[in-house]
Amino acid sequence: MPRLSGVAGHYADGMAAPNPARRTQGERRASSHQLILDAAVASLVEDGYAGATTVTIQGRAGVSRGRLLHHFPSRSALLVAAAQHLAVERLIDTETWPHAHTTGSERIDRAVEQLWETFRQPYFWAAMELWTAARTDEALRAELLPEERRLGLAIQHVVASMFGPVHSGHPAFEDLRELLFTSMRGVALTYAIDPRDPATDPHLALWRRTAHSMLGGRD
Repeated sequence: MPRLSGVAGHYADGMAAPNPARRTQGERRASSHQLILDAAVASLVEDGYAGATTVTIQGRAGVSRGRLLHHFPSRSALLVAAAQHLAVERLIDTETWPHAHTTGSERIDRAVEQLWETFRQPYFWAAMELWTAARTDEALRAELLPEERRLGLAIQHVVASMFGPVHSGHPAFEDLRELLFTSMRGVALTYAIDPRDPATDPHLALWRRTAHSMLGGRD
């Protein structure tokens, strides 16, 4: 979105010339909406749920209190929207992953690696902050649960695309997907207290072997 530039001169009769960079009201709303979401994501990931207050997010975004409340009337709505926004961006990136044209065993290996990488992204930690807080926050839980369910359906579609139609059509694929998701999420949580190189995590080889075994073995 282009920034609003200074006044661009005057007509010969003294009237101000229209500024070609001037944004419409709708564009300004969209811009501030994006600024607020980006600030909320950064605060949630860097400051945690407790530190991601509306005051902190407002300061990061550089918007007025009224503008923030116009877009997001509650803190829980803002933080859930921010996490979902980050997740959707990640899903869009994943749909264009570079190994989409591989097949057979290589496709399985690359898909498992790519799925594991999603648990190393800021969205994962933003989501975990919200999940943990939602355990004792009924309002947050009410905001979060339906959005997570909708996101889950989109994730299922993307994971199927990662494995490709042959593997995702296998009778055991849905079981494998759930097994990988729950296992990867559990392992990823341990990185909160024991950070290490996820590319060399011993579970990665286990997940590959499991995927090959459940989808029919190596070809």
